[in-house]
Amino acid sequence: MNDSDFQPVDVSALYARAQTDRVAPSLYNDPTLFEAELERIFYKTWIWVAHESELRNPGDFRTTTIGRQPVIVVRDTAGTVRVLENRCRHRGATVCEQHQGNARGFTCPYHSWSYTLEGKLRALPYREGYDGVVEKGELPLRNLRVGIYHGLIFASFNQEVEPLEDFLGGAKPWIDLFMKQGAGFPIKANGEHKFKFKGNWKIQLENTTDLYHFPVVHKSWLRTIDEATVAMITRFMTSEDAFCRSLGNGHSLAVLVPDIVDLDKDDGAPIPERFEALAASLAQQYPPAQVRRIVRSLTGVGFNLNLFPNLALSMAFFRVLRPISVDETEIRHVALGMDGGPDEANRVRLRIHENFQGPFGFGSPDDAEAWERVQRGSHAGPDVPILVNRGLNREHVGANGEKTAHATDETGMREAYAKWRSMMEQA
Repeated sequence: MNDSDFQPVDVSALYARAQTDRVAPSLYNDPTLFEAELERIFYKTWIWVAHESELRNPGDFRTTTIGRQPVIVVRDTAGTVRVLENRCRHRGATVCEQHQGNARGFTCPYHSWSYTLEGKLRALPYREGYDGVVEKGELPLRNLRVGIYHGLIFASFNQEVEPLEDFLGGAKPWIDLFMKQGAGFPIKANGEHKFKFKGNWKIQLENTTDLYHFPVVHKSWLRTIDEATVAMITRFMTSEDAFCRSLGNGHSLAVLVPDIVDLDKDDGAPIPERFEALAASLAQQYPPAQVRRIVRSLTGVGFNLNLFPNLALSMAFFRVLRPISVDETEIRHVALGMDGGPDEANRVRLRIHENFQGPFGFGSPDDAEAWERVQRGSHAGPDVPILVNRGLNREHVGANGEKTAHATDETGMREAYAKWRSMMEQA
């Protein structure tokens, strides 16, 4: 696909639509702009598609979607992770509809064209009709560019995309810290749920490092947890140690619990009362230091990390967004566990996840309601800008160019829109 396949977008007007301190409501509800976003952002840069723990063995696969395009993430016979276009080269039918599983190859259900795990066209029935017409080697499932960092699998339709590590840039040290919540064990995906909300994808993108909303939107959840945890979590509202930071390339960070940013550092604090029984049980199998390390990791790290454009590493889970249309977005919440760690501790992690992010939790419905209200409100006063200016008066720039402000400020949103603007202006 080329830009010419879509209706033209007046890029000269983009600065007017997405300025440093405000954005136009049309960024949420202009369908022409949405189509251009798919082409210029989602089909051009790195998009997160899976975690390596979901692909342990050759033949393990999962299907997902980048923008509107279905793909298969698979570990091939040599152990290499590949991302294949999920589209038969004959008549275009998807060759795999199963969410995940293990396969020896993929066969189109329409005319039975068959492909290897590497994407090579292996067989086609009644091939005499193709003698001199089709050369199998010329019709593989197309492979996307693949990059992996700390088990996070990214893919891009753009074969000329910059190296993944360059794209992640300033986010890499924070990804390293995030993965420490395995408490000495590797991280694994430990189940997921997904839902849709009636709103633009950028509304959710803004949310992950927006801590300003937290004590307002999530009052109902705060009433369900103990006072000590409430105090620990909400201290960021006034703490000088909590901060938001731009990391370049649209990525951003919000630190809300500075004490547990680096889980390798034990401050010697007593084990919380609600985890005492678990700690006592773990002590029968693990030494005291490891018990403390596991317990300290149960609620994840003390920060949210936004990776532009579709992945958030949020304290103890992955949040993945997928744009469906200009006013509809799919969200996946992926729970995390310790791969090879104690089952009882992983169960506690899952119960904590369910209470906030789960399908019957408190956090997800509250967030979705707020996001949908933003979408509905964007149609009122189309000439009245949406503000992203909180903290501009106290934002400072580091020697590496990263901007830092208070945890409740909108530095992360401004970073995302700066990247959005630069990608949308590319021809």
